[in-house]
Amino acid sequence: MVKLKSRDCTVGIDAGELASFVRGGHEFIHQKGSPGWGSSDTEMFPIIGPLDKANFRVQTPKGKAVQDQHGLLRQIPYELILQTESTAVFAKEYTAGTEVKNSKYPAKSTEPFMDWPYSFRFEKSFELKEGALEIIFRVSGEEGMPFMLGYHPAFRLHSDAPMIIANDQEISLGEVLAVGSRAFQVPNCTSITLQDEKQITIGTKGFGHFMCWTEVRNMICIEPISFYPYAVEQKELDQGFQYLKDKAEFKVVIKPNL
Repeated sequence: MVKLKSRDCTVGIDAGELASFVRGGHEFIHQKGSPGWGSSDTEMFPIIGPLDKANFRVQTPKGKAVQDQHGLLRQIPYELILQTESTAVFAKEYTAGTEVKNSKYPAKSTEPFMDWPYSFRFEKSFELKEGALEIIFRVSGEEGMPFMLGYHPAFRLHSDAPMIIANDQEISLGEVLAVGSRAFQVPNCTSITLQDEKQITIGTKGFGHFMCWTEVRNMICIEPISFYPYAVEQKELDQGFQYLKDKAEFKVVIKPNL
């Protein structure tokens, strides 16, 4: 476990996964083992959304690639490449055409392996600043590589009636629960505030949208995304791609408002 510390904040990172963010003695991150989800954060790359109704194939300029829900990146382990008292940087590298084992097979997928016809490097950096955690994602690789990016952190809920504030819109936990597995869409939004026992704001740069998901009342995932996958049919998911120009950078700032 990598730990970052500042005057009143402590961050725990488990193999590149944000496992804890405590400020003023308050834990903001969903804990593994608690009901709802077996992780505390992950990335969705190079696609967002499911592909079970598209035979687990997505169209690219180099032909069809085998992908499963939210892409193959999460199946590749991170390597810690830099650590200081307040900073940690992790990286993953992928070589075009390499088969990656699919953990959803065989229980939830017919595909034992996934592949992607492009090579890329993916970096995730954490920096604990005064009262806030800055997370930067850097994608580099082949010119013209299609991709989507989503960040999938889960926040622990401490109250019975938390509220999500986005673009002056109030979204209740019940509204998110009602949407189910599709996730509640929050388009054209760069900042969301979760009003719970303590308040926290998730600000972004480069993503453009959010979606919110949970199936329990003790946690909620507030997910910055570059594309909302349910806006199209699964066989047309390639409509949500953007195309890499040398490199791309996306930022998330998680700031408790105590």
